[in-house]
Amino acid sequence: MPDWRLTRLNGEFCVTWDDADGIRRRYRLGTTDKAEAARLATSRYAELTRPRGTTVADLWEGYKLDMEGRAVVGTMEHTWKALQKRFGAMEAETISVADCRAHTEERRAVRTKQCPEGVQDGTIHTELGHLRMVLLWAEKNKLITKAPHIERPSKPEPKDAHLTREEVRSLIEAAKAPHVALAIRLMIGTGARNEAALQLTWDRVDFERRMIRLRNPFDKAKRKGRATIPINDTLFEALEAAHRLSVTNYVVEWAGEPIKSIKKGLKAAGTAIGRPDVSPHMLRHSAAVWMAEDGHNMEEISQYLGHNDVKVTTRIYARFSPTHLRKLADSLNI
Repeated sequence: MPDWRLTRLNGEFCVTWDDADGIRRRYRLGTTDKAEAARLATSRYAELTRPRGTTVADLWEGYKLDMEGRAVVGTMEHTWKALQKRFGAMEAETISVADCRAHTEERRAVRTKQCPEGVQDGTIHTELGHLRMVLLWAEKNKLITKAPHIERPSKPEPKDAHLTREEVRSLIEAAKAPHVALAIRLMIGTGARNEAALQLTWDRVDFERRMIRLRNPFDKAKRKGRATIPINDTLFEALEAAHRLSVTNYVVEWAGEPIKSIKKGLKAAGTAIGRPDVSPHMLRHSAAVWMAEDGHNMEEISQYLGHNDVKVTTRIYARFSPTHLRKLADSLNI
């Protein structure tokens, strides 16, 4: 939940916070006892920030306020742009399957430079998934009686496209900027997600123990796939060289500034080696495929990638392992 704080007004304790518009809100708790004020503050704050309406827009803002600090709230800024026009003013409980299907068809018809064939079903699945998430939250918090069924297009199967070791070596050589080459090495060597790699700071790189903590201990947001992992020889060498030249606390930097995206530089390098489809996620995916191809067990790969459930790892990567189902096949010898 958003941070609230206890303040005093004429000796009496108040629960105080800054709302989404940056306006300070303060309400008396009716006590001069700090322990009692702390006990009352949580429920009073929840009541005061409770959504007052039951339109999707009301509930969406209420959910964001309740989940402030979590990574999903940032993503919801983008999905809301796609959902707001159709669903924003609707009473939540009136949403029908027909509304969901209309949204799906409308989004599929949107043509952009990034999506010349229309918005993909995976993106629509996420958009409507966020809507479903908000409505279930509203039901759980008794803001609506029943969350309606939200029909979504099927979630696409994970993409199999990955890079070979030779392609990655060529990709690094083709990278025109040093920070892009370093980011490629970092994502391949750690299997890190794009955001985790670009947000990595030197204080979480332990050269003595040769370990990297991808999770920022001061970041309160719940983020996926941020494990603590060892540094291999090639990555260690690249990190040592980068550290000697660093001018900021960020591992991946350019011109004295941290980097928010390497998509453009990565795309240029990929095009140069005949792989224009390369993306930051493909680097993580390739790292996982290599580990599976080398016969490592799914439990260890799952820990390395920071997956919460080994079933996810197995579903996606077991087919790349030369040992997967091998004993079963051997049982069928005649």
